[in-house]
Amino acid sequence: MKIQFVKTLPTEQKRKQKQTLVFPLFEEQEFKAATAILDKAAASRITTILKSTKPFKGKIGEASIFYIDDKITITLLGLGAKDKWNAGNAETAGGKLCVALNAEGIEQATLIADKLKHAEHITAGVKLRAYNFDKYKKPKKDDKLKLETLAVFAADSSAIKKAYTPLDQTIDGVYLTRNLVNEAPNVLYPDMYAKLIKDELKPLGIQVEILDDKKMEKLGMGAIMAVGQGSSRKPRMVVMVWNGTGKKLTQKDQPVALVGKGVTFDTGGISLKPGAGMDEMKMDMGGSAAVVGAMKALATQKSKSYVIGIVGLAENMPSGDAYRPGDIITSYAGKTIEVLNTDAEGRLVLADTLTYVQKTYNPHTIVDLATLTGAMMVALGHEYCGTYVNDDTLWKQMETAAADAQEKIWRMPLDEAWSEEVVSTVADLRNMGKGRFAGAGTAAAFLEHFIDKDRKWAHMDIAGTAWITSDKPTTPKYGTGFGVRTLTKLVQTCYETKN
Repeated sequence: MKIQFVKTLPTEQKRKQKQTLVFPLFEEQEFKAATAILDKAAASRITTILKSTKPFKGKIGEASIFYIDDKITITLLGLGAKDKWNAGNAETAGGKLCVALNAEGIEQATLIADKLKHAEHITAGVKLRAYNFDKYKKPKKDDKLKLETLAVFAADSSAIKKAYTPLDQTIDGVYLTRNLVNEAPNVLYPDMYAKLIKDELKPLGIQVEILDDKKMEKLGMGAIMAVGQGSSRKPRMVVMVWNGTGKKLTQKDQPVALVGKGVTFDTGGISLKPGAGMDEMKMDMGGSAAVVGAMKALATQKSKSYVIGIVGLAENMPSGDAYRPGDIITSYAGKTIEVLNTDAEGRLVLADTLTYVQKTYNPHTIVDLATLTGAMMVALGHEYCGTYVNDDTLWKQMETAAADAQEKIWRMPLDEAWSEEVVSTVADLRNMGKGRFAGAGTAAAFLEHFIDKDRKWAHMDIAGTAWITSDKPTTPKYGTGFGVRTLTKLVQTCYETKN
């Protein structure tokens, strides 16, 4: 979808496609169209229609569309209560506007945004909701037209454009993440995924290194290799390096590290998942996709930061070569792990990935993302991302970043009891807790065993937020792109160099 920022409205001669003028209104605000925008006859007609039909309340995202002729319409967009107007409500209103316009087959819209606070976030909401993964669908003759262009009209349209541009660049990262999560698993397997990352990010100035299965075996990455050994498509690890500091890096320079779980398809392995809904397990690489999307957003915005993105990619399949419950494997950290369930594979992929980034780059802070546990979905559903953090300052930074990014996170407890629960009697660790409770907590505790002492670390369990099965105002169903905005905002506000 194309976004424009204009100081003049399209003339009648240029109205070749069905379009609408969008007038935002707060609750109880009277509709008064400016003569320069809408002639008196049209304004009078809309006023008459409003009085004779279901009243327009101005609730957030409420959209009433009135036809003036066969090509031009007027849309009244509700903004909710004026004293509660904020960026989040603005994005919700924009997302609902997009749905309403698509339902009417309107191709072009002009948002009348003069002197309207948060107009850039209405625009962001429209773009977020306009996403559509239709790569494999052939268009049909009876398909409704979709919104193609949104023009934002205001006397200070250049100021709105300036505020919107970084949002737009971050949303491009969200789009990439959604595309990756929605992609078919026979197309996006470890090797192909690694190549795609390189093709996407290298032109942006990001250094990309791919570790293949032979190199990982030589290094002794027994955890990620065990997860992928049942598949004919072998694991990969991809390292993305962004240096926007403007200086040559030395060994003393410590980056912030973004780490993602990338299980491109998860059958559960020998501990096979139920067949119903298994098709959704193509989304088990959502954490890695969020890291890739965030790296794109940071590079596109020329972030003055030093960031390492790293993702462990594997396919968890059952076969005669697959790892089994009862196996004992040796991780890259040298810690042995008793496998009790091959469906607790994501923490094994992350164990080696976390170890590699610490040994190689010595980051001061690590944030990992993973669709790790069903237990997190039981706890927080699809609304919040449970977040485990070993440092109070880091948590406050993440909480603020997530709020600014319109993403919901909730702090979960790290506890010594869970750390002890994942200690094995026959190996150093076990990949499951000892009971059926606190599954998300014991998974986080397992990961903490692979974090160096005194290193700041956060683990985001995005199992419930990376994938949804019904639409939300700014997010179509399936891959959501969750995490990209929080990671981008966190780096921008806390880890950029100050000149």
